[in-house]
Amino acid sequence: MSYLLAGVVVAVLLWGTSARRMLDQARWRITTGAFAIGVLAAAGFAAARGGWIEGLLLAAIGLALALSARWPRRAPAAPASSAAMSLEQARSTLGVGPGASAEEIKAAYTRLMRRVHPDHGGAAGLAAHLNVARDRLLKP
Repeated sequence: MSYLLAGVVVAVLLWGTSARRMLDQARWRITTGAFAIGVLAAAGFAAARGGWIEGLLLAAIGLALALSARWPRRAPAAPASSAAMSLEQARSTLGVGPGASAEEIKAAYTRLMRRVHPDHGGAAGLAAHLNVARDRLLKP
């Protein structure tokens, strides 16, 4: 019964309002993972001693903790609108001059996007930044 109480206390601490904010930070993933291992070990011990209900409940809590340790914490940043980027920033991002034609802008965008596209191991944020720069230069 003490294992059940310990599991409930850990769950309340980790899913409470103030503890939930702390779990949003990456360093708390290790702590949550360690709690998950401890709770799962307690579940196995409780089940081995004949407490199947306590063991199942602790196993569910342990699995929830393990999943919360692996759950992504932050959504990808939304790209800024093209109105927020100045023409100078857009030109420097794509590496084109002030007198660049639409074809030169498209060629620079294509060349850079081949390097940074997320499907080819690049960063989604950088690809979104290139999209915003291209839109700022090509669309009025």
